[in-house]
Amino acid sequence: MRANDILEAIGETPLVGIQRLSPRPDVKLWAKLEGQNPTGSLKDRIALRMIEAAEAEGKLRPGKVILEPTSGNTGISLAMVASRKGYRLTVVMPENASAERVRLLELFGAEIVFTPADKGTNGAIEVAERMARDDKYFMPFQYGNPANPQAHYDGTGAEIVRDLPEVTHFVAGLGTGGTLTGAGRRLKEHNADIKVIAAEPELGELVYGLRSLDEGFIPPILDESVLDGKFLVSAGDALRATRDLTKEEGIFAGLSSGAVLHVARRLAERLDAATIVCLLADGGWKYLSTEAWSPDLDLAKKQVEETLWW
Repeated sequence: MRANDILEAIGETPLVGIQRLSPRPDVKLWAKLEGQNPTGSLKDRIALRMIEAAEAEGKLRPGKVILEPTSGNTGISLAMVASRKGYRLTVVMPENASAERVRLLELFGAEIVFTPADKGTNGAIEVAERMARDDKYFMPFQYGNPANPQAHYDGTGAEIVRDLPEVTHFVAGLGTGGTLTGAGRRLKEHNADIKVIAAEPELGELVYGLRSLDEGFIPPILDESVLDGKFLVSAGDALRATRDLTKEEGIFAGLSSGAVLHVARRLAERLDAATIVCLLADGGWKYLSTEAWSPDLDLAKKQVEETLWW
């Protein structure tokens, strides 16, 4: 692959077999490695698309400041794209965000506004929405921006159809809903029989980057009609599956990827034959300073409960 600049290097991520992790020989598992994007996550896709769409619509112009409530991969991706395009970025996030996230945002030149930890991500969203009343800001708002699923329709989904046309199932984590909605629509256009399955955290369980709809917030861009089912995942399930990815297949991925793998394996147990694509949203590098990979699973789960990742 050759790219004229780093923004052209977004997308076209590898699709690799992970058959050692399948519980049935005739159920083929494949992993879409979104950690191979420039900042290490699939959020590069939506950051670029949201900014370019805003430029084309005249909502974002020189002198405007990009504003987004996020402490996770979207903030880092926006910071990279904004830096490359010459925009300032302000990120609003809870004060208990992980150290890696803060350092990377600062490295890309983002200004950070911290909000109380006990208010969580919803508190950060409330602060950002108040700030956005100032006309100097443009807020992409990934949860409600149609450019989010469109990036996955044009990119992620189209790449899977091209590289693995025989796909029968697609499993991704439920976060903003953009990946499931956009890639799911593209896959179903290719073959209406393809099943789109969501990995959703159990209510009260913290699985990095994923959200439970039972908490009451349903992202506006999520089209639930695209979904054919969902499986609930605990933090422990995600941690164990993430470790299996590294041990058995040499893939060092983030914890939401473990949740997706756990769901794919449960799904595979119910099928005699299938071709399942697992969307692995990011790499594991941003989590290394934590105890997430501690041999002591209880300690790892405690770290999940005490640190904000999304």
